[in-house]
Amino acid sequence: MTGHDHSHSHHDHGHHHDDRWKHDGVRVIPGNQLDTNVPSTAGMDRAAAINFARVGAQKLWAGTVSIKPDAKTGAHHHGHLESVIYVVKGKARMRWGESLQFTAEAGPGDFIFVPPYVPHQEINASPDEVLECVLVRSDGEAVAINLDIEPVEKPETVLWIDPVHRDPNEKK
Repeated sequence: MTGHDHSHSHHDHGHHHDDRWKHDGVRVIPGNQLDTNVPSTAGMDRAAAINFARVGAQKLWAGTVSIKPDAKTGAHHHGHLESVIYVVKGKARMRWGESLQFTAEAGPGDFIFVPPYVPHQEINASPDEVLECVLVRSDGEAVAINLDIEPVEKPETVLWIDPVHRDPNEKK
């Protein structure tokens, strides 16, 4: 036999390593233990689940937002961050563009992607049902730049059209 000394014990120096994995590996954040001490908007309750302070996340922020009926944000963007919104319950209406001239709606099970620097507004499209969403951002920073935008009165509806979802106005 050549080259390898197998006389040392893996167990001796592996114990500390196992503890590190035990405490710094996968983390489960119970839904009833979210951090509600985060910036919020009137009519909206946000709660952080995953961020640097709670779990050491370097590149993500994730949490929930509950939006009261008919509530909406002002126009804003999130700087260089990408955002994903997953609708759990209710009906979300998003408006975006330089004059918030575009609009789309999403319901339970739908995902919404908001690219960096896109001016947008989140709206609970229901007059009587709470909108519940999961929110994920591409950084732990809480970047929200409020914009002074005069929204157009009748935004253009943008339909999700692809080979499966056809334009309802398309001639058959």
